[in-house]
Parts: sequence; C-alpha cells; structure tokens
Amino acid sequence: MILKYIILISIIFNCTYAKDIKPAFILKSKGIVNDFVIDQAKLYVANDMGSIEIFDLYKQKLIDEIFLKPLKTDRGDYIYAKIISVDRYKGKTLFVSTTTQGYRDVWIHDGAKLKNIISSKKKLTIREARFIDENNFMLATVGYELALYNSIDNYTYYKNHIEPSAFSDIHLSPDRKTIASASESGKVMISDVQTGKLIRELESQNVDNIYSVAYRKNTVITGGKDRRVGVYQKNEKAYHIKSNFFVYSVSLTPNAKFGIYSSGEDNDLQLFNIKTKQKTDKLIGHSAIPTTIKFINNKELFSAGYENNIFYWKLY
Repeated sequence: MILKYIILISIIFNCTYAKDIKPAFILKSKGIVNDFVIDQAKLYVANDMGSIEIFDLYKQKLIDEIFLKPLKTDRGDYIYAKIISVDRYKGKTLFVSTTTQGYRDVWIHDGAKLKNIISSKKKLTIREARFIDENNFMLATVGYELALYNSIDNYTYYKNHIEPSAFSDIHLSPDRKTIASASESGKVMISDVQTGKLIRELESQNVDNIYSVAYRKNTVITGGKDRRVGVYQKNEKAYHIKSNFFVYSVSLTPNAKFGIYSSGEDNDLQLFNIKTKQKTDKLIGHSAIPTTIKFINNKELFSAGYENNIFYWKLY
C-alpha cells in the first residue's frame, strides 16, 4: 500500500513539474540529415548532399567532411548520393550510400583514405551498416536480411532472412553482442550477433509498421505507424503508450530509465518514465519530423530529422 502512495506522489510530482525544453544549440548541415553518430567530442552527420560532415561539439562548428563524387544518371545529369547510414569505431567511419540504380555502396574511411568495401554492383539494397568491431559489421537490407560481414576478407559469415516483412530498423546492444530488429509487421526480434541465431521474439505491442527501435540494458522501445510506443523490459510485462501521431523515432537514456519519442504534428520530442509510464518533459524546436535521436549520457542528447538542423538538448 505504501508503495502505491509513493508511485502516486511521484506521478503527481512529474506531471506538475514537466516542462518544455528548448535546444541549447543547433548545428546546420548542408543538406537533409539522414543519420548521425556521436564519437567522443565529434558529431558525424550523414546528409543527402553526398557527404558526411564532421562537427566539433566543443567549438560547435564544422571542422571536416568526407565527400563522395556525384553520380551520373542515364540521362547524363549529375546528382548527389544520399548517405543513409553512418557509424564510427576506433577512428573508422562506416557508411552506406545510394546509387542511381537503387542499389547501395558501403564505404569505410580510416581517417585518411576512403575505401568502397561493398559495391553497388552486388545489387544489394542495404539500409543500415553498424560496426561490431574494427573489421566486422552488421548489414540490414530492405528485404530484412541481417548479415555479419568481414571487411578484411570480404567475407559474409552468415546471412539470415528474418521474416517476409520489409525491414524497419536495428539497434545493437551497447556491448554489440545482441541486436534488436524490427519490421513493418510490428514484430521485434532479438538475435545473437556472432551466430545470427534468433534469441527471442518479443510480445508485439505494435500492430503496424515499426519505424524505430532502441535497445539498452535489456530494455527495448519501439515507435510505429500505429501511433504506439512499445516498451519491453526483462521480467516485466510489455506495455505501450499511445501517441496522437505516427511515432517516427525513439531512443533510450543509457541507464534505460527514460525513453523519448517523436510526438505530435508539431514535431516535439516527448520524454517518459519507463517504470511509471508517465510523460515528463517535452523537447520543442523541430520544424520537421524527427527521425534520429541519440543520447550522449542520461542528461544530454542530439536529434535530427527531415531538415538540415541537428539539435542539442540539455535535460535538467
């Protein structure tokens, strides 16, 4: 009974003191931001203008850039490749770019040289590439195949077709040993990275296409077309929070105590308490749909979407 009163008081306190938070600063990209990754004091931003922009977070300014040559179309025109996925590991940048034929190139930049490690000539429709270690990385395709690839030997250890539905998103656990993946079916799968074997299928809280998944400390949250935020915790009953708009992006604090999701037609970001399910602070400032949210720590995060702004937020 006492525990119920404590939870009730906590809920009342959170509702009373929930506030609107504005961005502490905004970085400007040259194009629409498709993905970004934080590596120590630098932000690597993948855009639709054929480059990855590197920002110094202390100076809050652009300090370097990785370029791709423009693509020549069948009509003889030149267009920019879209960089749709970017990751970092021990000084290396891994990214995926589009081509005029619809297939994808995968690249690694080691700080000095750019190398095409998977050519679009292989006719793969790769959506995401994420480092496992310095030489191995996970690939996820539009057709929902997950593959473990070695960049030194150009060798695929395995390739698993998870299910017939189209792929939506993946998120590696912080130790990079397991991976959460989601699809347009609304299902969430947890797989072993080294073997590719399915560990478990989570009790689905989404009834339509999942757009985004986040995974930390045995906690998974999802956001989808059904306007739901699914929440899965180890040894706890899964639940969902209803939103009033499509949920295009979600994220978790490193301690997995709070989740955040894109909310409403005003493109806000809504924080909520994982344990109590209560909504807390709201982050306001986006002028377009937020599609990527990543925490630096439990109090700081970045977000971006269908615009050329990257927002830095400080939680109080």
